[in-house]
Amino acid sequence: MSTRKLLAAGSTLLIALRLLAGPGGGTADRLWRAGAAGLAEAARTHDASVVSAADAVEPLPTPAPESTPLPQETSAPEAVDAAVPTTAPDGRAILPTTLTGGMTMKNETDFSPDLAALLAAGPGLSLPADGPQVLILHTHTSEAYTPDGIDRYTASGTARTEDLNYNIVRVGDVLADALTAQGLSVLHDRTIYDYPSYTGSYSRSGAAVEAALAANPTLRVVIDLHRDALSDDQVVYKTLAELPDLACAQVMLLVGTNGSGLDHPDWEGHLRLAAYLQNAVNADHPTLMRPITLVKERYNQHLAPGSILIEVGSSGNTLQEALRASELFGQSAGRALAALIGA
Repeated sequence: MSTRKLLAAGSTLLIALRLLAGPGGGTADRLWRAGAAGLAEAARTHDASVVSAADAVEPLPTPAPESTPLPQETSAPEAVDAAVPTTAPDGRAILPTTLTGGMTMKNETDFSPDLAALLAAGPGLSLPADGPQVLILHTHTSEAYTPDGIDRYTASGTARTEDLNYNIVRVGDVLADALTAQGLSVLHDRTIYDYPSYTGSYSRSGAAVEAALAANPTLRVVIDLHRDALSDDQVVYKTLAELPDLACAQVMLLVGTNGSGLDHPDWEGHLRLAAYLQNAVNADHPTLMRPITLVKERYNQHLAPGSILIEVGSSGNTLQEALRASELFGQSAGRALAALIGA
């Protein structure tokens, strides 16, 4: 972002503070005047190599919760962009990207399934009318996103935290609420399975799935919710759906097979369900979904006929972008799953 755009963002924030200050003196008024003077000085030296929007507003206090909310600013997109992180927690640059999805598939196996034919065949799944129908859990529970001005956490690794308010479990909370709002009965397992030992995560989460299925025989859909990691040596990628309002991550459905040699004979049924959900979400939000990914590994999906692994965003995304993606996906996929009750 150019220096001038950063200055514009600072001006927008100072205007908001001026509205809070009101007429006359007071602390907010003095802070506004000091900030305005500092911004004016920055404008006079705008050819400097870097002007940080965060530095421009750092001295300003966060408005108290009891303050009257200000109207949403819709005419200054620079103010929103200024708050978006441009570097990942490890210092690599963040590069936004939109991965074209729709009814397409990234096939990493030796199989050659016909996605259109599988979609036409239908999901082949029926949900009971009573009892829990959907289980959400997180094999890699500590997966988190790039911190921003809203969401910051104590890290337990690069883009990882045990704080359930800021890792993938929070995204699962939103998904569970969105599915429930569509009439589904959802269990959300918020147990940490990948910390302190990452090794053995799938063994531990697999045992949890088996226990949940034994205790709740009405479960038909098992969602292992993850955050993706897209990067190279110098760049961390963030996925972005092309939506007209707020920034939103993309979502990917991953289906395992028996290509690794492990027993998983019914993987095509899982792919049928993935195609069914992909099609339903794509109808509402054409750029929200990345291509379905078909892999050789089975990722515990042999344990239940409606198992699927879902990746929401990447480590370059912010938590807020992932939460928006989870809600939109849950609304559309939830309607599609609710249509299977009693089918």
